[in-house]
Amino acid sequence: MAAKKAQSKKKSNAGRKGLYKEWLEPDNLIRLEGWARNGLTDEMIAHNIGITTTTLYEWKKKYPQFAEAVKRGKEVVDIMVENALLKSAMGYSYDEVTQIGIEDGETGEKILVPVKVVTKHVQPNSTSLIFWLKNRKPEAWRDTKNIDAAVEVKNPFEGIDTADIKKLIGEE
Repeated sequence: MAAKKAQSKKKSNAGRKGLYKEWLEPDNLIRLEGWARNGLTDEMIAHNIGITTTTLYEWKKKYPQFAEAVKRGKEVVDIMVENALLKSAMGYSYDEVTQIGIEDGETGEKILVPVKVVTKHVQPNSTSLIFWLKNRKPEAWRDTKNIDAAVEVKNPFEGIDTADIKKLIGEE
């Protein structure tokens, strides 16, 4: 019975060992990149593949193309978020289009026709501005400042004997 368990363990491990090869195929590398771009964490990506997070980290170390696919996906999202933060910080304008549905006389299908376009402006977001400045120019905008100043501390009891101090406070 122990031999059967050992043999079945070998079979299941052998099946798992080859799993990384399929994830190095171009279609699966694109899938990895997409998951990362969609904001999945490493833990979620590992779950989707059917491996542990530890195995995922090992694969990223062993197989550069695997690590690059995940990295590329995350970089895209980081850039998109940075752009959205900057847009929010600076404010922006957009066109709001009001449409109505009418019936196409020829086909009988309903189509949307724009009837009004209004340009709207979104004011700069002060929280985004503060966040951007604190992170991009911390030396000027950080809440806490590091000030290197020499401070001289004088001991008011310097030169007075310990016995005299004890007498002053009433211990002797």
